[in-house]
Amino acid sequence: MTTTGRIQVLRASERPATAWLNGGGVTREVAGFPVGAGLGEFDWRVSLADVASAGPFSPFPGIDRVITLVEGAGMALTVDGAVQSIDAPFRPFAFPGDATTDCRLLDGPVVDFNVMTRRGRVEATVDLRTGPGSVQVPSAATVLLVCLAGSAAVDDLELSRYDAALLDAPGAHELRPDGVAAAITFRTTTTR
Repeated sequence: MTTTGRIQVLRASERPATAWLNGGGVTREVAGFPVGAGLGEFDWRVSLADVASAGPFSPFPGIDRVITLVEGAGMALTVDGAVQSIDAPFRPFAFPGDATTDCRLLDGPVVDFNVMTRRGRVEATVDLRTGPGSVQVPSAATVLLVCLAGSAAVDDLELSRYDAALLDAPGAHELRPDGVAAAITFRTTTTR
């Protein structure tokens, strides 16, 4: 982790992999708030998951989720009985974490990008960027930038694939992706 001014850089190479209890894959947490909060206490959490086999998703009561395919042929999610094909990369799909969700891989392992927020506390907007532009950090908000493909620059900082930059002070930053970058804006909806 590197901090430069108002930007905290979170390097992919410094993230440990956590195996799933069902053995179907591993997750690497990109960032979360509060820092160090467990799965039952976070307000928001962003991760990348290597999905190696089909199976049910773990339930997350009270959590809203956004999942985005970043590698592989894709998956079919059955969310409360409705099938949703996640077969095009970089197209976010939102669903409730407390819904009964099952995953079927379409053609081999995938990597997906996950944004989770605690309903009633935090809302997230996931914006995927492929061209240069400004990223505004609103007052009382946090923005997480994650390079999902290729490389990216945030102001004068270089990000490699899966590196991230956490921006938590109001102001504008220049994002220049050479590939695809996710800009996630987190806004608090209530106080704890």
